[in-house]
Amino acid sequence: MNAGIFGQAAGLFAVTNIDDIVILALFFAQGSGHLRIVLGQYIGFAGILVVAVAAAFGATFLPESAVPYLGLLPLALGLKAAWQVWRDRAGGDEDDPPARSGGPKALEVAAVTFANGGDNIGVYVPVFATSGTSGMTVYVIVFLVLVAVWCLAGRFFATRPLIARALSRWGHILLPVVLIGLGVVILVEGGAFGL
Repeated sequence: MNAGIFGQAAGLFAVTNIDDIVILALFFAQGSGHLRIVLGQYIGFAGILVVAVAAAFGATFLPESAVPYLGLLPLALGLKAAWQVWRDRAGGDEDDPPARSGGPKALEVAAVTFANGGDNIGVYVPVFATSGTSGMTVYVIVFLVLVAVWCLAGRFFATRPLIARALSRWGHILLPVVLIGLGVVILVEGGAFGL
C-alpha cells in the first residue's frame, strides 16, 4: 500500500460528496440539533459504505434497478418540510420567517445522506473491489474522517454572517426546494417510473 491511496481516497470522497456540503449547511441553519445532524450524516454514510463494501465482495442488498427509487426519500422529506413551511406561513406574518424547530432528526439526515449517496455506491464498488482489503480499509477510514470535515464545513458555511443571514431568512424555503429537487434528480437520472 502506498501513500498515494490516501490522496486518491480523499479526492474520490470530495468529488462524490461535494453536494453534501450545501445540504449540510441547510440542515445546520435549521436550528440547534447539531449533534443529530452529525450523527445522521454518519449513519447515512455508514449505510452507503456497508452497501458498497458488501457489493465489492459480491453481495448485493439492492438490485441496481431499485437504486433510483432512493430518490423517494429526499422527495418525501422535502414535501414534508414544504408542508410545514406552508402551514407555518398560513398562520403567521409573511415578513417573519417561521420559528426554528430545533433542526432535523438524525434519521432524516441519514435518509437524505443515504439517498443522495446512491450514485456514490456505484462509484465506490469498483474502486473497493479492485483495491483489495487493505486498500478498501484505507478508503473507509479516510471517508469516515472526511465525513467529520464535511460536517465542519457545512457548519462553517451556515455560520458565516452573510450566509447565515440568507439561510436564516430563506433556509426554511430553500431546504424543501433542495430536497425535492434532489429527489427528482435521483428519480429522473435513474429512470425510475420510466422517467
